[in-house]
Amino acid sequence: MTLPKGFGSGGTGGSSSADIERMIGKRVENMTGMITVSFWAAILATFGGTAAGYFYYPWAYPTASGHFAFIVLTIIISIGYIFCVKVMEEGSNKNSNGIVGGSIAGATAFCLFVSLYVGW
Repeated sequence: MTLPKGFGSGGTGGSSSADIERMIGKRVENMTGMITVSFWAAILATFGGTAAGYFYYPWAYPTASGHFAFIVLTIIISIGYIFCVKVMEEGSNKNSNGIVGGSIAGATAFCLFVSLYVGW
């Protein structure tokens, strides 16, 4: 791999992981926390979007339609979250199955709570 000027071992073509890390900045496998916070922000934003239909415009948007949209969007966001974390950690020795499992379980519980008790 050819590196930009100033990186590598003097033009011999060899690159180390330290050079790549300096070029890129912070390594992505250390960003599980940021991706998890983004996942929860997306779940809450989805609830906020459907809450407008639940609370402010109940005559225009049926509650069942809002619940369906919230459930489908939560499933899509959860699948994207799992793929993001697993692709990010590919090839490293990091293991964040606990935080992923906890976040997915929490999102499932939140989605069930909203679907069962909000808007009816």
